[in-house]
Amino acid sequence: MDKQLLTLRGLNFWAYATNAVLLPFLPLYFGTRGYTSAEIGFLMNVGPLVAIFAQPLWGYLSDRWHTVKKIILILWLLTIVSSVGLFNVSSYAWTLTFVLLLYFFQQPSMPLLDSITIRSVERRGSSYGSVRLFGSIGFTMVSLLGGSLLALMGGILKIPYLYWAAWVVPMLLLIPLRDEPVSGERTSLRTMGQLLKNKPFMGFLGLVLVISIPHRMNDVMLGLYMKQLGATDNMVGWAWALAAVVEIPVFLLLNRLLRRVHEFSLIGLAALLFSLRWLGYAAAENAWVLLLLQAGAAVTFAVFWIAAVHYTARILPEHLGATGQSLLAMVFLGLAGITGGIVGGMLNDAYGGGSMYIFASIMALLAAAGFLGTHFVARRRKGWKPVGQ
Repeated sequence: MDKQLLTLRGLNFWAYATNAVLLPFLPLYFGTRGYTSAEIGFLMNVGPLVAIFAQPLWGYLSDRWHTVKKIILILWLLTIVSSVGLFNVSSYAWTLTFVLLLYFFQQPSMPLLDSITIRSVERRGSSYGSVRLFGSIGFTMVSLLGGSLLALMGGILKIPYLYWAAWVVPMLLLIPLRDEPVSGERTSLRTMGQLLKNKPFMGFLGLVLVISIPHRMNDVMLGLYMKQLGATDNMVGWAWALAAVVEIPVFLLLNRLLRRVHEFSLIGLAALLFSLRWLGYAAAENAWVLLLLQAGAAVTFAVFWIAAVHYTARILPEHLGATGQSLLAMVFLGLAGITGGIVGGMLNDAYGGGSMYIFASIMALLAAAGFLGTHFVARRRKGWKPVGQ
């Protein structure tokens, strides 16, 4: 097995494992500090706001300096430093400051990891999904085992030690990682301007926003909605783990389909299935139904995300790869995260949890029409095709 691919599989596993420490358990840790639900909700939703500014900046610097490894190293070191501050302050103002810093440094590392993964697998005839699936494995394992590990360590107050321990292996794995050579001119503000004027890519990002808003809304509101339907804390954790584990075979197998079917067709079909899935959430009257519906992530989110990453890598010049992946992450994590969280909260408060998912179903249908319609027009319009088709 190629050493670079082995390293990237390990990095994906442990990078997503560190996320699985924070997402389910950090709100509980904040609760022990006496913060209100509203204060905790704001802390947990500030990440998408930071992502809007952080993703393109670090992606641009990576393309500018033709290195992903060094940028990830800097980001991860600063993430750990920020977490030390976060777990050692007492006031809400300082907690908010260090949460902002943590997300500013941690979130941009994920699209950069995607970028070097794509370059590496393309040069070795492998697939992005065969590496990315290890991220889902890492997230699933920590989601399932994290609570038990914290209990053995002495409770939720020991989360800093679990988080820091999870960083040991990925930092060591950065040592053998090698940057992939990049062809093309060095990125500048002028080339960045050209990217932003790329109408097919900007249109694609607009459609990604439409399909991502309901997905990110579900990320924020699922736990609350399950609680409203009688779920236990363990059931909420199982729901996160189930959504991650069902993605694994899709990440492994979808590459074969991408060789024969255009990404817009795949994303359009995934959007249709998203719409049906969200309708099921709206109609659910039992938390166990919601738990089972989380398995739908295999044919919705996993298909959408792999196709979106693949399309971004395919249509952009190689020297803009990291910037392109960062812009994709900015839309998905940042713009969609903020919009989904705000809209979902407003609908839940005004009309109940089911209204959130009716809205989500409508948005998914609009996304399906956009992706499938764009692809249909591109195939029928004589002499014109989207970039990369």
